[in-house]
Amino acid sequence: MSETPLYTLTDLSKRYTRGKETITIFEELNMTIAQGDFISIMGPSGSGKTTLLNLLGGIDKPSGGAVDCEGVRVDQLSQGKLAQWRASHVGFIFQFYNLMPTLTAAQNVELPLLLTKLSGRERKQRVQTALEIVGIADRRGHRPRQLSGGQQQRVAIARAIVADPKVLLCDEPTGDLDRTSADEILETLQLLNRELNKTIIMVTHDPAAAEYAARQLRLDKGRFVESQAEMA
Repeated sequence: MSETPLYTLTDLSKRYTRGKETITIFEELNMTIAQGDFISIMGPSGSGKTTLLNLLGGIDKPSGGAVDCEGVRVDQLSQGKLAQWRASHVGFIFQFYNLMPTLTAAQNVELPLLLTKLSGRERKQRVQTALEIVGIADRRGHRPRQLSGGQQQRVAIARAIVADPKVLLCDEPTGDLDRTSADEILETLQLLNRELNKTIIMVTHDPAAAEYAARQLRLDKGRFVESQAEMA
């Protein structure tokens, strides 16, 4: 892991208004994430874990403070610039895979590349490489309903890495899997982190999943209340 900061969050705040009530998720949250880090974030429901991922990925904007990624103020980008930045910098992995049911595994993985200037041949090469990295190239022609939950999540991971982003934002990536399949997915994330230097920020409710990360943080009431040193 590099000591070079990838993300710097400064005095980050996020509030929602419901009628006359203001709900504060964060207030002056500060955090630095190094390039190549693998962080797991735990905490009770409503503590702001998914909100934090959305802010890091530019899906949501903060109410105050700054989200900086390598000198780029993500929170200040226009919608057009934000879409370009997100496509080249961030891969998303979700609990329920979010695969298109009518498309094959390879076609699902190719989707993020359709907005690029890559040729059809280049797209196919990238798709094949991504599927090989996650160990599911032999299922490239299968549709989601023909795949197990673990296999579907591997396809989703391949889709997340096919554009070679620097960071993977994972929202409960093993929440819908049995223990064996979950461990296989987590080992794949470790591989991406160690061998390809992908920065991974993973939200989870599962303590066993959290232990796969190099750094474990706990978010509660908008604050990191507990941290654990890098695992051996």
